[in-house]
Amino acid sequence: MPTLRALVRYFKIAKGREKRKLAWKVVKEAARYSRTEPYWDFLKKNFDVRERDIKEAMLFLEEIGELEIMRSLDGRRLYVSTLKDIRENPVKLDRWLKLTSKR
Repeated sequence: MPTLRALVRYFKIAKGREKRKLAWKVVKEAARYSRTEPYWDFLKKNFDVRERDIKEAMLFLEEIGELEIMRSLDGRRLYVSTLKDIRENPVKLDRWLKLTSKR
């Protein structure tokens, strides 16, 4: 399994379906560490991955309709809370139904 840093690099140069797959890999790998505080500093220190790299993958998935980033009452995006939710509930019901209906 490639490291988080390698996944981010592959994601940045990928195109099409491969980019979508790699974005999910980046987000799921980043979600594994979402309980560590302070989160962004932990990623920078241990994996040499910047905050914007993870956010870029999440925004890409949101743009193509595969991920919904949580928002606060004032409209700000809650990236770490979304990652925590992905860690605890990896497959949402609507996504699961979409996956099973294709069979």
